[in-house]
Order: sequence, then structure tokens, then C-alpha cells
Amino acid sequence: MATAGKPTAVVIGAGMGGLVGAVALASAGWQVQLLDGAPAVGGKMRQIAVGHGLVDAGPTVLTLRDVLDGVFARAGTQLERHVTLEPMSVLARHAWPDGATLDLHADVERSAAAIAALAGAGEAEGFRRFLGHARRIWQTVEGPFVRAQRPTAAGILREHGLRALPMLARIDSHRTLWQALGQFFRDPRLVQLFGRYATYTGCSPFLAPATLGLIAWVESAGVWRVRGGMHQLAVALGEVLVGLGGQVRLQTPVAEIAIRNGRATGVLLQSGERLAADCVLFAGDASALGTGLLGEGARQAVAPTPVAKRSLSAVTWCMEAETSGFALVHHNVFFGADSQREFQAILDDGRLPTDPTVYVCAQDRDDAASATGPERLLVLVNAPARADVQPLDAGALDRCTEATFAQLSRLGLRIAPTAPPVRTVPETFARLFPASGGALYGAANHSWNATLARPSARTRVAGLYLAGGTAHPGAGVPMAALSGQLAADAIRADHAPRGAGARLSAAWEVAP
Repeated sequence: MATAGKPTAVVIGAGMGGLVGAVALASAGWQVQLLDGAPAVGGKMRQIAVGHGLVDAGPTVLTLRDVLDGVFARAGTQLERHVTLEPMSVLARHAWPDGATLDLHADVERSAAAIAALAGAGEAEGFRRFLGHARRIWQTVEGPFVRAQRPTAAGILREHGLRALPMLARIDSHRTLWQALGQFFRDPRLVQLFGRYATYTGCSPFLAPATLGLIAWVESAGVWRVRGGMHQLAVALGEVLVGLGGQVRLQTPVAEIAIRNGRATGVLLQSGERLAADCVLFAGDASALGTGLLGEGARQAVAPTPVAKRSLSAVTWCMEAETSGFALVHHNVFFGADSQREFQAILDDGRLPTDPTVYVCAQDRDDAASATGPERLLVLVNAPARADVQPLDAGALDRCTEATFAQLSRLGLRIAPTAPPVRTVPETFARLFPASGGALYGAANHSWNATLARPSARTRVAGLYLAGGTAHPGAGVPMAALSGQLAADAIRADHAPRGAGARLSAAWEVAP
């Protein structure tokens, strides 16, 4: 497939990081082959057939849409030409065992008013202060951390000198998110609610740094549904890649990354076919390299994530069902009584919680909270990511199912499936994403410098690069997309004429 004069790249993994990396390279004139063993693009952004429809079984909304806007713009098109985005005014509906409910809104003052009605004016003011704190964290980390190729504390000190000290203090990494929330809220329900943001990156709020509070600001800046489901975003990126002359090869598993003289030179497929390339971008779980799943030559590229440092996994149910008793919106969270006990069970004991917090995405609902007839649901509880060393037995999973739907029933939501639900467990995720052990977010951010320790786009093997949620800047749709763009920038810089690398690596940051 090589075209005379064009550099070539093989991208392994058609999740968000791989798709964006492939599109970014193709946009810059590279000849790209994107490979995945799955039957569809998307990676964790996948769909499952249930009853009469398809249920999004991974991410459910889009934030930081400017990241994807930039990807499509550099490809010569617009995001809106390929998918229909619907802004959400109700970000999430929350329910507690005491019968209380609370909606968070895109409009900050509406959220403050709802918090005041729940817990008093003082807590509403605490919310405003917390959101201001989250905004300052985001403004501090966005440039030098999130969008940088390889952020390190030492590098930031070198670049910014003494100005870096207050910068590092502003990101609030010296205390946990749970501790920080106590500064803003007295009502334990609100601490529990905003502590849940840690789980967006697969972490415990009792261990994750308070830096993750920035997610509250990111959400307040805009959340969008994708009509037809988030999987349509992955499909759109695949179509853009093909339109740029790239090739998408599904159900094409890779057996080995070819290494010659210490440099990646292509891949060997499980079919026996060999593909040569100027570079290889790996967008699966980075531990697959470090554990040798893609050959001994690639093992040295990056160290695998130790079991104890993995992020959360999940048990999910994709459903078509009739619901009653609770007015669902698109995002719904039903809290258990004791968050600390929940995370201790998962992370310390490696077992499923008996009183879980349950997330329900009602995928056919908008802010009007209305639905007629059977609707599509994704139900999720957090779980340990130890599928390869401490698999969950059938009894534990059945008890988890019973506890989850009993919790929903106690909080008022009655669910009557109209088709057999599809349950996905950590062992399933471990098979879908090799070497992950079921972890959905790579390494957990459970220390002040855990984010800085994530592997960057460049690995220890020349010509072999990383993207995806296990690489810098981390998990989640916009972060994985950024990882793909950063990888493409690194590849272009490393293959550019001498002296042009710096210009290439910065160009995407100012693109429309």
C-alpha cells in the first residue's frame, strides 16, 4: 500500500487514541494502515446489540469538544459534518439512600440553586468556590501538563524557574480529592457526589490527588451527547481516515511488532502477513508491550503496570427495558451509603462491593426526562481489575447483579427488561484489551505524580510510539484523543527535516 515519497505508519488499535493518531498522520500526508482485531472501530467506545437496538457500552458523552474540533479541522472537514452533537443542560441526576435527589446543570447558577435547595445557601457558596478552584487547576495544567509531550516536575521547574513553585502548588496534588472537598462542603452527600469525579479516570477519591477536581470545571464548560451514540464518533473518524487515503483493517490481529537493529520496522500479523512501515503507533493497553504480548523486541518499550497500581474495572449491563418509578435523564447516579467502604472492598480486598454506587445511562433520554416504550440502558458499577490474578467467580457476579438492581429499586427505579441483558465483567474486558487485567483506564492516579509517570508518546524503542488511555495525558475520550495527536506530532517531529521538529510539535496547538 506504500505510496512513492510518502512516509508510512502502521497504527495498532482503533480506539480513540489510534483513530486520532491515524487521522492526524494521514492529514499530514502519511500513508497509514490502522489495524484492529475487533469487528468494528472504537475500542472501548463500542456498541452491544440488545433486543431491537444497539447500546453504547463505553463512554456516553463528549467533553472538551475543541480537541475533536481540531482533529477534524486539520483533516480538512468539520466535526458537525459527520456527527450531530446535542448539548446537555442537565449534566446528571443524583439520588441518595435518604431519598434526596439533585440535578447538576450546565448552567452553574442553576446547579447552585439546586444545591441550596438540597443543603442550604452555604453549600451553594461552597460549590461556587469549588468550581473556581477547579477552574484554576485546569488553567494551570492544560498547557504545561495536559497538552505537553512529556511533562515532568523537573522539566516544569527548568522551563518556568521559580514561577513553577506556585504553579505546582495550585494544582492541589498534595492532598486527596476527598480531603479537598471537605474544605468546600459540609454536607457528606455533596462530598460523595463530587468525589465521584475520581472514578472518571478509574480512581478512588480517597487516594486520587485533588487535582482531579478539575473535571468539575471541564463538565461545566460543556457536555454533549452524540446522536446515535458515541460509537458514531469512532465511525466518523474511521471514515475521515479512509477519505484521506488511509486504510482501516478490522479483524486483523497483530502477532508481533517487528524490531530490527533496535528500531520498529513494521508488524507481523497473526495471519502470517508482514507489513513494513517507517514507524509503528501502538494504541492498545501499554502493558501489552511490557509483558511481551507483541514480541520480545517490543518488551523493553515500556514497563507494564503493576496489578496494585491498576485503575478500576467495571461490571456493566447493557439492557433494553421498561422503566418506572424514577424520572431518568441521560446520566443518573444512585449512591450507596458508604463510599469509603465501597472503594476499600474494590481496591484493598479485590472484591465487588455489597452496597455499590450505580451509574445508569438512559441513552434514549434527553433533558426532558421522558421516554415511551422500552429504552436502552447502560448500568455500571465499579469493580477490581484483577482478572488475570484474582478472577471473580460466578457466585460473586450474581450477588453483584442482585445488589445492584436491589439498590436501584430501593432508590425508586424499577427496571423490567424486554430482552435478555448483556453483562460484561472484568474478565471480559481483560480479553478485549489484552494485558489490562480488566483495568479500563491504565494506571490509577493514586499519588501526586502518577499522571507524570504515565508513558509518553515516545517509547524506549526507536520508531515505536504510544497512544490511548494508558498513555499521557490519560483516560477519557478527550485525553485519549490528545494522546493520538501528541503521538502524531512526535512521529512527524522525529521524521521531519533537521530543524523542523519544534515547529511541527507545536503546530496543532494553534490550529482552528
